Order: sequence, then C-alpha cells, then structure tokens
Amino acid sequence: MQSKAKTVSEYLAELPEDRRKAIQAIRKVIKKHLPKGYRETMQYGMISYVVPLSTYPDGYLHDEKTPLPYMSVASQKNHMAVYASCVYSDPALNDWFKKAWEKSGNKLDMGKSCIRFRSIDKVPLDVLGQLVAKVPVKTFIKQYEEGTG
Repeated sequence: MQSKAKTVSEYLAELPEDRRKAIQAIRKVIKKHLPKGYRETMQYGMISYVVPLSTYPDGYLHDEKTPLPYMSVASQKNHMAVYASCVYSDPALNDWFKKAWEKSGNKLDMGKSCIRFRSIDKVPLDVLGQLVAKVPVKTFIKQYEEGTG
C-alpha cells in the first residue's frame, strides 16, 4: 500500500504506533550512517534517501525530475521493509550483508533489494548501519551508470 504523504513527518504520523517506532528506529540508523551527499525525501510513497538532482541531474531512468534512489523505508501491508538498491548491484556487498545479518542470529527475509521484517527486534541495526555507510554517492552513481544499480 503506497502512502500519499508529501513529507516524512506526514508519513510517520499516519503509521500505527508500533510501526512508527520501528520505522523511526530504522530512519535514525540510516541518517546516522548515511554518507555525505544523499538527501532524505519522500519518493514512491516511501521515506527515501536519494542522490539529489543537483548531484545527478540525469535522474533515475533518465527522468530529470526523479532523483536516483539509494535506499528507502516503508510500512507495507504485511511487513515493513528497507529497500537497499546497493545490495543487489554489488555481489561482494550482497555477500557481506547476508553473512553479517545471519551472524547476528536473525533470519534474513530478503528479495533482490527488499529487506522485509515484521518487528524491529529482528533487525540487526548495527549491520544495517554498516550497510548504509558502505556506498558513497560517487560509487553508487558509478554502479547505476554501469547498469548494476
């Protein structure tokens, strides 16, 4: 279910309390570890961290109005999710991430870039923070341009 919220505050306000707390915890970790140059915004009905158009004017899918998405957080119908584009675009990073998550003792429920969870206590926040910090803007743009992002 896609939110129509225009701001992060509106998005958080529309969530049930338990999900709001979980999404806020994820958001706090992302913001703490986010490399310089990404910007928080709403995109595709989710809280998103993007490469601003001022940095990458070509935009996502060559749409000069859509910033390149790096990571997003959402409350879906049956779960919450972190969408980490950088994970499927880098096999070494993907391998590291899966091993680090499993090493935390938590079971990973993941698609290509979608990390699904139902409870914040099942998310190793330290591993998520490390993932967020591993891909600087320039590296992510390069991955995207090479067709791996």
